[in-house]
Amino acid sequence: MTMSAVQGWMSEIQSTMSGLGAALSAAAPTGNFASVLQSALEVLASPIDAAGLNAPSTPAAPTSSSPLPFANTTPATSAAGTPSGTAVVNTAEQFLGVPYLWGGTTPAGFDCSGLVQYVYAKLGVSLPRTSEEQALVGTPVASLAQAQPGDLVFYAGSDGTPSAPGHVGIYIGNGQMIDAPYTGADVRIDPVGTPVAIRRVLSQAAAATTFAGLQPAGGAAAPSASTPVPSNLAPLFLAAAAKYQVPVSVLTAMAQQESGYTTTAISSAGAEGLMQLMPQTASSLGIDPFDPAQAIDGAAQLMSGYLKQFGSLAEALAAYNAGPAAVTRYGGVPPYAQTQAYVSQILARLGQAPATATTGPASPSPSATPAGIRASAAVGA
Repeated sequence: MTMSAVQGWMSEIQSTMSGLGAALSAAAPTGNFASVLQSALEVLASPIDAAGLNAPSTPAAPTSSSPLPFANTTPATSAAGTPSGTAVVNTAEQFLGVPYLWGGTTPAGFDCSGLVQYVYAKLGVSLPRTSEEQALVGTPVASLAQAQPGDLVFYAGSDGTPSAPGHVGIYIGNGQMIDAPYTGADVRIDPVGTPVAIRRVLSQAAAATTFAGLQPAGGAAAPSASTPVPSNLAPLFLAAAAKYQVPVSVLTAMAQQESGYTTTAISSAGAEGLMQLMPQTASSLGIDPFDPAQAIDGAAQLMSGYLKQFGSLAEALAAYNAGPAAVTRYGGVPPYAQTQAYVSQILARLGQAPATATTGPASPSPSATPAGIRASAAVGA
């Protein structure tokens, strides 16, 4: 019995117990406690043998009358030992009919991302908890025509946006997915429709974490300059993004542009650290710019304020580079060569159109870097 098998089993037990109370409360109006307890017991009583975890002996029966298009046709793992798309589909099929439960992460009840996380965990692949975080792992798939069984499909949903998805499903082929749609529904097979992003995670188990810009609706390809994030920094970016509601792909693209993820970087203009903050700016935020956690937190705090102030990612990036006063003065991205390049290069990393300089009050030398602008492009640009 492997250590990973034991850890996986213990994780299942903890998740099941933490969600059991909520599942029983949800079942109270109907009194249907038996099915909730039975699902929980299947997890708690899952036998362990020398090979690891075994699946529950009596998985939930599918509610769809039609067989899954890719079920039981290929091995569960690839030649390299990575779970196959078919394995993902077959595992997800076991939970058809399980009731939706907001915050649910076990067979006692699932929400959309809880189902995805649970299915992949049973195959030895660890995924983040929320749909927003799950949309940042793996590699982008350019269009639905290129999607494969096991890929994750994302939707804005009632509680999300294209840059922060509120719903996720598991693609099973033939324009269909398995998902946990909403309160009052069960895990089921639904048409895929038009996802705002598609991600492939099966080939990424041993790869560096990659946070790329989400695919826009219509399936445009992501830029080739996806941002490989050092593993020790990835949790810091996720935490700051969630804290300040700034897309994590924006923060990582900024760090790549600012310093190339060099935490000790100092520019010729005196900007410091991973996120190239000027000393006076860092002081006003009460942070140490050479501490990566504090630097990322400070940059996210600034970007959150600029996004709210200007309502435009391009203008928020320009404010970070040139200062908010310059953006206000010109009514948009200032006509400074360095700022235009900075904004355009980050937008390109995110798969968006380059920035367009605005016209406004005359500048003594638009191609020069005015006093007070951080010359952060000198480091890691």
